[in-house]
Amino acid sequence: MTRVQKPASRLPHGLVRFRGAVTAVVAGVILSGCGVVNNMIYKTTGDVMQGFSRNHTVPYLLESQDLAMGCAMSEATAPLLMSFGRVTSEPDQLAVMLYLSAGGCAEELAREHELASLGALRAGDAEEAEDAMIRQKRALSLAARRYHRGWKHHNAFYGKPESGECPGFDNDLGEFIYMAGLMSGLQALNAEIQSTSSIGVPKNIGSTVARATSCLENDKWWGAPMALRATVWSMIPGALPDGEDPFQRLDIADEQGKEAGVRISHVFHAIAAQNKGDHDRLRSVIRSHAEAIDETPANEEWTFVDAMATQMIVAISDRMWMENTGHRTPTGKLGTFWDDEKETVETMDLDDLL
Repeated sequence: MTRVQKPASRLPHGLVRFRGAVTAVVAGVILSGCGVVNNMIYKTTGDVMQGFSRNHTVPYLLESQDLAMGCAMSEATAPLLMSFGRVTSEPDQLAVMLYLSAGGCAEELAREHELASLGALRAGDAEEAEDAMIRQKRALSLAARRYHRGWKHHNAFYGKPESGECPGFDNDLGEFIYMAGLMSGLQALNAEIQSTSSIGVPKNIGSTVARATSCLENDKWWGAPMALRATVWSMIPGALPDGEDPFQRLDIADEQGKEAGVRISHVFHAIAAQNKGDHDRLRSVIRSHAEAIDETPANEEWTFVDAMATQMIVAISDRMWMENTGHRTPTGKLGTFWDDEKETVETMDLDDLL
């Protein structure tokens, strides 16, 4: 006899709804849990990356003299490292170094375009000269934006310098990055002016930077804080305090930089001399730098800073050579100039030996 299978008893309607609600809640927890886990992983990774970069990558780079590699690293890794600010604390201190270096990359490109423009002018190619000048200004505009961004991160981490309060420094690297941020601010203004564009760099940034250098120990930092302050004094009308001589201060800073093996003050001195149109002093600074790097090796802990100073001195020398000869500073001839008197070579009269 065939059995008729009874239909399975159905769950009460309320229980079905309850089971559906539980399923939805469980699914939601699982999915949100994935998001929470991911955020935890991202945050941990971000914290590790920031800490490693600050404690190891930056000090390692500062001991290197490969400026091109440092430039490439900053441009390539800045978006990655800065993106961790979306999941953890903003890496403001690290950003100061990243954008200072990346700004230097753009400024170096601008210098190359300037040399191309000067070369084209000497060759009588006006169109090529103008095109190179346009490329120069575009690169300077990019440099200004990068430097200005570094300045903003500097203010976010250390506080606004115009407040008049000096920050507390955890270590020497933190103090150095503070000084690097001041340089970034000044470079932002300089690049903006040269680019003939407007990106919103505060026009009082020079005087702000000059005051903020008083938060740094001048002797400890190779005379650079005073050199930076004296350069601002020489460039901004009315900024010079009574009884001060900016170039006397720069001379003293140069000696401190030479002894320390970190000659960044030479760059500030050269900029101040250029601004005053003092060509004799400018040549003297370039000669002095060339002699110093031959006589005293760079400080191993700050090799990158000293190499950066030399690169900028070479750039100033290259511009002078290009304007007057059509080519850059000859290899191995930094500190010499096209119109230097040739050394008298002693010759022997062979007739007396015959």
